[in-house]
Amino acid sequence: MIHDDRALQERARSVGEAFLARRLSLAVAESCTGGLLAKVLTDGGGASAWFERGLVVYSNAAKQDLLGVPASVIDGHGAVSEAVAEALAVGLLGRAPVTHSVAITGVAGPEGGTPEKPVGTVWIGWGTPARVEAERFRFSGDRDAVRRASAAAALDGLLRRCREGA
Repeated sequence: MIHDDRALQERARSVGEAFLARRLSLAVAESCTGGLLAKVLTDGGGASAWFERGLVVYSNAAKQDLLGVPASVIDGHGAVSEAVAEALAVGLLGRAPVTHSVAITGVAGPEGGTPEKPVGTVWIGWGTPARVEAERFRFSGDRDAVRRASAAAALDGLLRRCREGA
């Protein structure tokens, strides 16, 4: 599936409309996407009514320093893991006055993959004060394709959770 700027912006607009209509707010933490999700969420006007902040936590030190991810979680599971995606989402909820958080951590490539976590492996965590959950994805394509597919999946998950009232 192609995730060009227009398609991502359309998804982001839908998220913004849903969040605004329900008076929800959002913060994002991004590793492998390097700020792409925050960019598309704020491309349209009016995002300040529901988008609170975005952090790029590319290094393990940033994950620990800015969002409180314990070193033991990173050491025990790896930066690209369910545990880290959930810890990032929880860290955001504890540091930003928001109703929802989303966190992305993955291997965008072209290097960095392993047999257990090949290039294209991405974990996305979604959080609310009541629930935090993460999902693993395996995207194909080059670095840009993996990053765009990750942002699209994060947006789709936000929209789905918003519509479900989660």
